[in-house]
This record gives sequence, C-alpha cells and structure tokens, in this order.
Amino acid sequence: MTLSADASLAVDIPSPPSRLLLALELRALPELAAFGISYPLLRVAAPRGDGHPVLVLPGLSTSDRSTAPLRAILRRRNFAAVGWGLGINRGPHLGTLEAMSDRIKSLADESGRTISLVGWSLGGIYARQLSRLLPDHVRSVVTLASPFAGSPRATNVWRLYERYSGERIDQPRDYPGGPLSDPLPVPSSAVFSRSDGICSWQICVEKTGNQSESIEIRSSHCGMGFNPAAIFAVADRLAQSEGEWRPFHARGLRRLFFPASSF
Repeated sequence: MTLSADASLAVDIPSPPSRLLLALELRALPELAAFGISYPLLRVAAPRGDGHPVLVLPGLSTSDRSTAPLRAILRRRNFAAVGWGLGINRGPHLGTLEAMSDRIKSLADESGRTISLVGWSLGGIYARQLSRLLPDHVRSVVTLASPFAGSPRATNVWRLYERYSGERIDQPRDYPGGPLSDPLPVPSSAVFSRSDGICSWQICVEKTGNQSESIEIRSSHCGMGFNPAAIFAVADRLAQSEGEWRPFHARGLRRLFFPASSF
C-alpha cells in the first residue's frame, strides 16, 4: 500500500498548497490551546457513543501521542478509543498493514463488535484500505485531512513520504477493492479544510453517496486531530447507530464552525 496516485486522477493534479498556507500550519499551536480551553465543553457536549471500539491511526512521522487528545474526548464520551500501538508511522513498511489488520481482528474478538476507524492524514489512507480488506470487522471510517482522492504530488510532504517509506510515490500499485478514492463498503466521512497547508484540499474530499460525505472545517493540517470542530464532527459520526447512517448537518450555532459546502 502506497500513496501512489490512481491513474484516472493523474491527468489533472491540483497544485500543492501555497507557501503561505504551509507557513500557516503554525496555527496548530493555537489550535492545541483551543483544545485545552474547549476540553471541558467537549467532554460533556460532544455526541455520546455506545461503547464500541474505535481505532485511531496517526499521520506520517507521528505516533499515538498526536492522537491522544482526540482519543481522550472519545473515551469520555463512551467510545472505546485506542491507538494503533505501532510507534511512529513511517509509511507502509513490510508487515504494517498486517499488524493493523491483526489489531482490528483482536479488538473485534475481544469486544464482540465491529470497529470504527479514524485516520489522520496517512492514517486515513490506511483506514480506507483496512475497511476494504476487513468489511465484516469495520463499522465506519472517518478520515481527517487524508489525501486519498488524488495524486500525492498535490501535497507538500511527498518527498518526506518517499524518505520514510523507501518507495517512490509514482510506483504503480493495485489496490484491493479498487482505487483509493472509490466508495467504501462501510459508511465514510472525510473531514477536510480548504486552508490545509500540507495537502491540497481537493484530494481530501469524499464522493458524496448513500453512505459517504465530506465535512468542511476551518483548520490547519497539523492541528486537525485536536481541532475542536474536527473532534466534534468525529464524535458525531461515530455516535450514529450501526446501520442507521445519516449525513452530517450543521444547524444553528454549528454553522459558525462548519462552512456550508456541497460536492
């Protein structure tokens, strides 16, 4: 599994985010502060879950430490949220996908329930692949700023990916179940930001369907995992009863945090 672009998407490659947007990734620091301020509210106001397991997958060059704030809120709201437990995400090295698959099967066996997957950036690409490989074990997928819908050259980190993974991003790959951007066998929600400084937002959006959607927030890429709006959206999506998926709607004051978009 790599970040290689689907052939059908390689013709029209969006430009990577501008240098200005890249510089604005420093917003991640105040976003972390905003999480601290909003934590008391999120722990009581975020939608409540039914106790099912949620596996949270980190982005490239990060570890479970980066997803600790998100998992803390999810646990407070009655989700059995856990990290991936594989250290730093250095890309899809030999055995990585198998280890994640084993983790999902183990969680399913222990709980007797299906597992929701939340993936940040590269972690979201893993989540989409895992849902195709293990559709009977996966309940839903939520991605955060994950560049699954286009060429990785529309990001500012493709060289970093090549260095970590040891693979070229333009190396042809066949993906089980079809291209990365194809609809998943489970409900899926893609959270994205037009001001993402790492990945072009156009390659982070989902095709709208009967059980798929995109949710726009105002966030940096590096701060999305602890952005209060992103956390609320994740909890809202995970709180849905299994088999009763509904699209996300921003009503009332929520509209201040979730711009109206259609795709």
